[in-house]
Amino acid sequence: MKDKYLRETRMVDFSNPAIQKLIQNMKWKEMGEFERIKAIYNYVRDDVLFGYNIDDGISASKVLADGYGQCNTKGTLFMALLRACNIPCRVHGFTIDKRLQKGAMTGFVYRNAPKSIFHSWVEINFENQWYELEAFILDKTYIKKLQEQNSKCTGAFCGYGVAVKDFRNLIIEFDRNNTYIQSEGINQDFGVYDCPDELLKEHHQEISAFKAFVYRHIGRHLMNRNVRKIRER
Repeated sequence: MKDKYLRETRMVDFSNPAIQKLIQNMKWKEMGEFERIKAIYNYVRDDVLFGYNIDDGISASKVLADGYGQCNTKGTLFMALLRACNIPCRVHGFTIDKRLQKGAMTGFVYRNAPKSIFHSWVEINFENQWYELEAFILDKTYIKKLQEQNSKCTGAFCGYGVAVKDFRNLIIEFDRNNTYIQSEGINQDFGVYDCPDELLKEHHQEISAFKAFVYRHIGRHLMNRNVRKIRER
């Protein structure tokens, strides 16, 4: 059973030299299993900043080279690092309401975005139990700045890449538990897949070729600028 959750794919390209060098430098394989998972999780959450890559279908090594990512792309890198370190994992696909992205998306980008945005999280098998891990999407610096800038919010919050019930008490640390940061924005569930390659064969962002071009060359750069402004305030 575990073999299919440990295999390498085009997107989950963990034999890439840059990925192997990172794993060696971080000494993850020398850690116990729990410490290994936690260390990889924290690295993907905080060292790979929240941002928007050119496409959901890029490889893990490309995400690592970019140094930033969003739910789908950071998830691909997370899976590559986990599998390279012998942690079985799979991907769970969804769509989320675009209101969740308001603030990161602004102006004509938000107005022209599809109502449902493709989303995923990673599930790991640890101690014979599956855990749902989503909160690696947003780095802690970004979250802290968001909380500071919305200090009056004490309950639910939706926007800037967040959709949670309790904005002050986020479940973003892994300690043998599920973690979430966008789960309250989900509006469609596609189920689980062995790897992101297979998920994207069946489900992907529904968008016209023209809008996809505009996103790649203009929209995502504006979104990344908005995210940087929040993080740097």
